[in-house]
Amino acid sequence: MMHFCQKLRLVLVASCFFICCFASAQLRLPALVGDHMVLQQNANVTLWGWSAPNQKIQIQVGWQAEALEATADNSGNWSVNVATVTAGGPYSIKISGEDSIELQDVMLGEVWLCSGQSNMFFPLGKDARSSWRTGIIDSEKEIAQAQLPNLRLFTVATAAAQEPLLDVKGHWQQCTPETAADFSAVAYFFGRDLLEDLEVPVGLISSSWGGTKVESWMQKEVLEQHPDFQPILDREELKQHAYKQALAAYNSAQQAGTTPPEKPKKAEANKAPYVLYNAMIHPLLNYKIKGAIWYQGESNADRAYQYRSLFPAMVKNWRDLWEQGDFPFYYVQIAPHHGQTPEIREAQLLALNRIPNSGMVVSADHGNPKDIHPRNKKPIGKRLASWALANTYSKNIAFSGPLYDHYLIKDAVIEIYFKHSNGLNIKGDALKDLEIAGADGVFYKAEAQIENDHLVVFSKAVEQPKAVRFGWKNSPEVLLFNAHDLPASPYRTDDWPQPTMHKL
Repeated sequence: MMHFCQKLRLVLVASCFFICCFASAQLRLPALVGDHMVLQQNANVTLWGWSAPNQKIQIQVGWQAEALEATADNSGNWSVNVATVTAGGPYSIKISGEDSIELQDVMLGEVWLCSGQSNMFFPLGKDARSSWRTGIIDSEKEIAQAQLPNLRLFTVATAAAQEPLLDVKGHWQQCTPETAADFSAVAYFFGRDLLEDLEVPVGLISSSWGGTKVESWMQKEVLEQHPDFQPILDREELKQHAYKQALAAYNSAQQAGTTPPEKPKKAEANKAPYVLYNAMIHPLLNYKIKGAIWYQGESNADRAYQYRSLFPAMVKNWRDLWEQGDFPFYYVQIAPHHGQTPEIREAQLLALNRIPNSGMVVSADHGNPKDIHPRNKKPIGKRLASWALANTYSKNIAFSGPLYDHYLIKDAVIEIYFKHSNGLNIKGDALKDLEIAGADGVFYKAEAQIENDHLVVFSKAVEQPKAVRFGWKNSPEVLLFNAHDLPASPYRTDDWPQPTMHKL
């Protein structure tokens, strides 16, 4: 029944869309299918659009001689699957019905989705209209070097919707200093590194919005299916009900000629659950991607324990809908900031084992305790690219700092073992933000020695240790690295209750 209702809603939305927009029966393409686009190489991609009902459509792609055909359905929807070849271009694509559209400068290469909240949205250049889009470190220098014609950029215009939409606003652009300045900095550096190493065209689709929660990027049906996620929907329903009541009281007072109460303010459009999925993800699902990168979590920090299940559920939701299997998904752990608890970083660390084919960039050495939007985005994009190059493209490069694996208690010390700990080293005289506790759960400052790429942790104050925590604070100072100068993730060995454990 749920799937039937969902399909019925989509049919109604589609019907209204076509009645309003296609009365002239003109051939039309979605924003993603346009000049300068990159299509995934060596893949079966989809081209789609709209026309008059039941119209025959012919598609001629530049990399093969034989034309393809499709027939629009009763609502004017049509699509065709196209086999692409090895990276290259530029190609043209001609799509013909009663009229025709010819696309130019189409490349075949690698396509990545780049999503999240403000730290993914944060552009290379400074935006004088914004208090927080201050531009990256060395922005003028980096922008001047952004003349990369085989790097193609598509920014999805921010939008929210109660029902799934069929299209987005935006267009493909070649990367130039002018177009790069307004594009996601993290995504740009990620794409630039892929371009340089793979030597094939790279297409980046940036679909992000500042201040957004992970549930805003999820399908409503997924939230409805999980009992722990129901409070998210309940809260939103209460907000909407309270707003409607307040607005009715305001309008009633105005009509009666009495002094009305203060006009209620509607909640910000991007804060509600599922509305960004509807407007900024659902319209992209036909477009073949290689994988996704993600930078989000700050807005879910107050429900960090729930994020342990919410975040993996979003990734699974996307993968199910894209129908491309467990495509690569690489994400950034939240940087140190006075408002970001260690619990949210732990949830992201745990997600590595809960999300197949995933990777996590540690950003603990590039945060700013006083600024939730640290400006040093270059190393973050580079580390995301390293995860992709090593794990998706089989390049022999280092891609991760030390990640906590397990511990052993030996008398008065606890030995901590990591993955990716080759050349484990401490920057400075001693390891800061390292604590140890006994069975009473009281943590004391600890000392550490490195032995065979693992840590030996101890304290005179704790004779029988039970747990170790490293970087377990809002703004930790992470001084533990491996031989590749990649930082260790904060971690804890215990699972003792934390403040957000019962917050849904």
